[in-house]
Amino acid sequence: MSTAILDTGALIGFERNDRQVVAIVARALEHHDSLLVPAGVVAQAWRDGSRQARLARLLGSPICTVLPLDDHAARAAGQLCGMAGSSDIVDASVAIAARDRQARVITSDPDDIRRLDIVPV
Repeated sequence: MSTAILDTGALIGFERNDRQVVAIVARALEHHDSLLVPAGVVAQAWRDGSRQARLARLLGSPICTVLPLDDHAARAAGQLCGMAGSSDIVDASVAIAARDRQARVITSDPDDIRRLDIVPV
């Protein structure tokens, strides 16, 4: 069993039926892997629940957990942004969640996450 963190691009890809993202989610289901989504990622991807049935099903599935942006996570994301010279707290929360859990990131823009991941927190 393994864990993967999904970023906004991955959620949007899933919603749009991107074959690569759908295959990754299907494999996770088969292997009973965990999919984690930081709350900020949900906020970036969520626009109209009545039109996002696929995404709603994924977020509500037993293999998917939305990680809260609590005080500790918010401060860590802000600190990482400050250290990395970034203003993207959502990507920072993805990088931190992956680092803390030694999880892989499913992303449409690996360079953004890589830039944040090299900065120690």
